[in-house]
Amino acid sequence: MQQIWYYSTNQKLNFAKKQVPVSLQTALFQGLADDEGLFMPSEIPTFPPDFLKNLSNKPYAEVAFQVLRLFTQAEIPDNQLLSICRSAYNFPIPMENLPPAPSEGGGGSLTPDPSPKEREEIPPPPSEGAGGRLEGAGGKLWLARLDQGPTASFKDFAARFMARAMQYFQKPDEKLTILVATSGDTGGAVGEAFKGLAGTQVFILYPIQEVSPIQKKQLDTIGDNVQAIAIDGKFDDCQNFVKQAFGDSDFAALRLSSANSINIGRVLPQVVYYVYMYLQVAENEEEIIFCVPSGNLGNSLGCEVARRMGLPIKKLIIGSNENKAFPVFLQSGDYQKISPSINCISNAMNVGNPSNLARYFELFGGMVDKNGIVHHQPDWATMQKHLAGYYVSDEATRQTMHRYWQQGILLEPHGAVGVKAYEDFIVQNPDYQDFKAIIVETAHPAKFTEMMQEILQVKPEMPQALANMLTRPEKVVYLPNDYGTIKNFILESSNSL
Repeated sequence: MQQIWYYSTNQKLNFAKKQVPVSLQTALFQGLADDEGLFMPSEIPTFPPDFLKNLSNKPYAEVAFQVLRLFTQAEIPDNQLLSICRSAYNFPIPMENLPPAPSEGGGGSLTPDPSPKEREEIPPPPSEGAGGRLEGAGGKLWLARLDQGPTASFKDFAARFMARAMQYFQKPDEKLTILVATSGDTGGAVGEAFKGLAGTQVFILYPIQEVSPIQKKQLDTIGDNVQAIAIDGKFDDCQNFVKQAFGDSDFAALRLSSANSINIGRVLPQVVYYVYMYLQVAENEEEIIFCVPSGNLGNSLGCEVARRMGLPIKKLIIGSNENKAFPVFLQSGDYQKISPSINCISNAMNVGNPSNLARYFELFGGMVDKNGIVHHQPDWATMQKHLAGYYVSDEATRQTMHRYWQQGILLEPHGAVGVKAYEDFIVQNPDYQDFKAIIVETAHPAKFTEMMQEILQVKPEMPQALANMLTRPEKVVYLPNDYGTIKNFILESSNSL
């Protein structure tokens, strides 16, 4: 039985505390390494022979069990892991066939920065229908709607597994305090996943001006053992507060953990749906393309880990909004964080210095710290071989939403960023247009009702889970952008746990 250990991404720093590798259980509960690095597995297991073949036509929970046991088999018994997966995953992943992307004209070059007008010189895709569903559809381009979970966000996949895994490890007399920073969807998914768990209290920090009204209502009304904290600041401020708390000795009396994607428990479950989506469209273990709209880079990181495990991925395209630090790095080799982050309509991606950049650098032999300072350059040439990055302006996002809605395909802003990033990639790399491709849609359009009405004059039908949320009482506090004030509130509130 293979034991996988977890080490810090800061291990290359000469002045860093020596971080002893820890178990998955410790990494889950600790969240951040002692030297403030992120945990990484000591090795990425590879698929055994016929792994993908044997998973063909299996339900999602079975795929999750088989993939995750490669990481957990030394710590979670198979019967317990299977039970966790079956409990966590009881919702579908609709796959929608899209029209082909344009292969000529326009461009999405990052150097020099194009104007919105220049970025929209790509001709629209053909208008002969919007394509069919997965069954019987012959197209090569797919939209995967990861928005069917209880909070209508892809983050349900990771949050529900993580909550159940931590509950499995947690002793009855232990108490746990979870700090979460969110730019929209993470907090809702984590809060709902941990709601009602005995001995656990969750604090969700979010930037009050940068979440949609539906997202805010969702965060404010989780209640029970979950406390929403609205901050008069940016998402990066919220994220920095969480990271600072982990290094603050005043929190030593609390058993702190984080459910942000800085926690390895958020990354590993996200490997699974790439395997599952691949199995829905690929044949004979052919290579395909994935395109992922990404802010903090945890979602796309799951795809890169899947590739290293053996999933046949021709290219991973990462789309961002104007918070384009990582796409610019992939294009130029120069990393410069964006501070403060830029407020875009794809608000969940308003991240100027992505946390999971540290894991990307580590995978490719480099090292960057939490402040965005590069200490060791990664193997940039190899990164370019496997990864591509494109950023999309708000104007281009709106126009993409319009073009596809004219063909009966409803995209919210984050999904539109993914679609436009893929289109730009194909314009610059027409040799890739014959490969099957899956674009990830990360949240339900109803989470952005006001924006959908403003841009498309359409009101998306609200999932029942979101509709139920509107009737719940609020449990929210409003605090200034000040670490001391936030810290004191959390410490005082935790005393009641």
